[in-house]
Amino acid sequence: MTDAERAEARAAGADGSVVASSDRAGAAGVGSAGRGAGGAGSAGQGGVGSLEASSRTSGVRWEPTVVLDRTSSQPLHAQISAPIKRAILEGHLLPGTRIENEVSMSRRLNVSRPTTRQALQTLVDAGFLLRRRGVGTVVAPQPKRQLMRLPSLHEEIKATGHASTTEILNYNHRRATDAIAEQLGIPIDTPVVELERLRKRDGVPVAILYNWLPAKITPPREKLEDHGLYELLREAGVEPTSTTQSVGAERPDRREAKLLAISLRDPVLTIDRTAFDPSGHIIEWGFHIYRADLYRYESTVFAQA
Repeated sequence: MTDAERAEARAAGADGSVVASSDRAGAAGVGSAGRGAGGAGSAGQGGVGSLEASSRTSGVRWEPTVVLDRTSSQPLHAQISAPIKRAILEGHLLPGTRIENEVSMSRRLNVSRPTTRQALQTLVDAGFLLRRRGVGTVVAPQPKRQLMRLPSLHEEIKATGHASTTEILNYNHRRATDAIAEQLGIPIDTPVVELERLRKRDGVPVAILYNWLPAKITPPREKLEDHGLYELLREAGVEPTSTTQSVGAERPDRREAKLLAISLRDPVLTIDRTAFDPSGHIIEWGFHIYRADLYRYESTVFAQA
């Protein structure tokens, strides 16, 4: 997130997943928070990619059957990477399976080579694929993955026996700017809702949570006062299953320090996060500011073979 985007975020409106330092809730590999939507997702709403996973033979290059929707707001590279990722997660592609190279794929799908390169590189960066000299791109060994729900901060606080309260600071209907549209993978001027909430544990401020969501899936304001964002999304049939995130540390500004009941000298932890549904489509984008003395981020990192 650029300084300009961060300034816009703080001037406007989002959810996080935080736990007090004495609490150790959270998912391995995701930690107690996230940027937002797991691994390497993609943008857009609705299913536009499909596949027929077949060959598991390492000596044969596997070609994903992808149906591209060139009218969709979802980038073409995301439409290509999503079904490959899904095939790996569902066990259709075994470690070592060779994947069709970017040149062949670009010709077959009638897209540019940079598009297929980006699709494959996204999966390489996320640990789903490996590039091997003399072999090509292959499926990487995958650690055993336990399917689990991504908890919201509200759910995590309650799970540890503490009282979770939420103060809605902003609930604003607006049109997506360039920055918001890019983060959510939607067209500019699409109706969105920006949220800003102050989450407390036993009455003590823990985090300032900014979120941007497509207006059509955003829960009503009154429900957000007593329920977690992810809880409400699930009730509406929208299941957040993974996130990608960028973690940082900085000093709070005067308003943030006042809201969090800390001094201007106290550092805060920031997480820029995107949440995804099971198909790899973006659900929400968030920028979260946590009290460093009440939050500890944990993650599990697996070594690649």
